[in-house]
Amino acid sequence: MSEEKTILVLARNDHTEAMRVAGGLTIFGHSVEIVFVDRPIEETPENLEQAELLEITEIEPVSLVSDPNMETINQAEFASRLLRADHVYSF
Repeated sequence: MSEEKTILVLARNDHTEAMRVAGGLTIFGHSVEIVFVDRPIEETPENLEQAELLEITEIEPVSLVSDPNMETINQAEFASRLLRADHVYSF
């Protein structure tokens, strides 16, 4: 098996897809983080289903914008996460 990578998923245009991909990447044994960068997540049935997947895969979502459903991070923390990631995917 390959060595563990740190993967950062940026949720920008398609929050549902970003959460689905983040959860799926964990099956390869990688460390996965997700950052919502553009707006608070909408509470749709699809997003709630994918949020459940994040919970199951123990991914703690964070946001650059104020969102009552998750921790908000600042630009410096976001930059730190970008720098330590081996791969960054944006959806």
